[in-house]
Amino acid sequence: MQDFKVIFYIRKARAKETNKAPICLRLYLNKDRDHGTCTGFTVNPKDWDTKHNRVCSKAAGARSLNQKLELLNAEYMEIFRRYEFDERLSIDFIKEKYQQRLISSKNIPSVLTFMGQYLEEVKTKVGKKIVKATYTRYALCARLFHQYLKEKRRRSDINFSEIDHSVILGFEKYLRDDLGQDHNNTLMKKMRVLKTMLSEAQAQGWLETDPYKGYKIRYEPTDRGFLTDRELQTLMDLELTIPRLEKVRDFFIFSCFTGIAYTDMVNLTEDNIVELDGRLWIMTKRQKTNVPSNVLLLEIPLRIIEKYRGVCKDGHLFPLPTNQRVNSYLKELADLARIKKNLTFHIARHTFATMAISKNVPMESVSRMLGHRSLKTTMIYARITDKKVEQDMLSLAKKVSHFTSNI
Repeated sequence: MQDFKVIFYIRKARAKETNKAPICLRLYLNKDRDHGTCTGFTVNPKDWDTKHNRVCSKAAGARSLNQKLELLNAEYMEIFRRYEFDERLSIDFIKEKYQQRLISSKNIPSVLTFMGQYLEEVKTKVGKKIVKATYTRYALCARLFHQYLKEKRRRSDINFSEIDHSVILGFEKYLRDDLGQDHNNTLMKKMRVLKTMLSEAQAQGWLETDPYKGYKIRYEPTDRGFLTDRELQTLMDLELTIPRLEKVRDFFIFSCFTGIAYTDMVNLTEDNIVELDGRLWIMTKRQKTNVPSNVLLLEIPLRIIEKYRGVCKDGHLFPLPTNQRVNSYLKELADLARIKKNLTFHIARHTFATMAISKNVPMESVSRMLGHRSLKTTMIYARITDKKVEQDMLSLAKKVSHFTSNI
């Protein structure tokens, strides 16, 4: 004989600000019980009858609210009775059957169905408003969330009414402990992607409350790699006999002197070269942010443009291989130049920013050249290099040279 019951309770801790506590239900099957699910209803804690687990009969709206709770109880009991002798019977099985019934009756998508629809919408924006890598991040997050449901909650899907703070914390713990993603910023990026998708669900009315309320996405400061002047010169002085390495070295150096990211370099054409007051500029918009990025062409990047002019037959400036291949070739170049750093193409952009700031180019100018939306982003590059410290100390020495001492 199977023993099944539905118990309603309230979460008083959530009622501090509004005096409205969520009414939740917990399922018991034999000796098992679930973590509890919010019903979507709320009540003043003073109006809750803890003895009968219902709203006090004298409270305003008690009759209507208690009828809804009785209906919920009846629906779960009906599912239990239908599958009482089914070998698949479990709390998760009952919840899944209830979810299927709820979705079919109200035409509300399940969470994973919604994520699939959301990804299709994101996919249509690739190449227009976003890059493919953005879509890939969203698809990965949806896949990992699906894995989390299967492995930790033994569910093939979940209803929006079940998404609460515990689901968010559980997903973070799964990423950190089960998948070993202990690099904080990488983990937080996935948590932010999930938040974006759930915020859209809330905007569409599928999700009633924000499960991220009280959860803080915390990024830790990172030391972005860059090349010193000496390392950059060593790379430029390499005598290369392998064409593929020479090309990638040249394109990397171009980025070091312009700050232009890989994706934006791929899209550069002759039309992006503009002459103003007798000087040539690269004038473009960053694909990532759609913010203008205007850089005066110095002698070295100008020579690189001339070196590859006409190689591409479609008007593009440079015949860049894929980003993955470029980064692979950069590893070979780092070995040849004896640079003991994890050389990737994006380090060229970091090198440009660091070099410009250390040579006293104003932060506002660097921000505009990099195509940043905010000066705050540019300030990440305001690292203190040994060379900059040396320059500042020599400048200070001149200003304090009038002091004398008999020490």
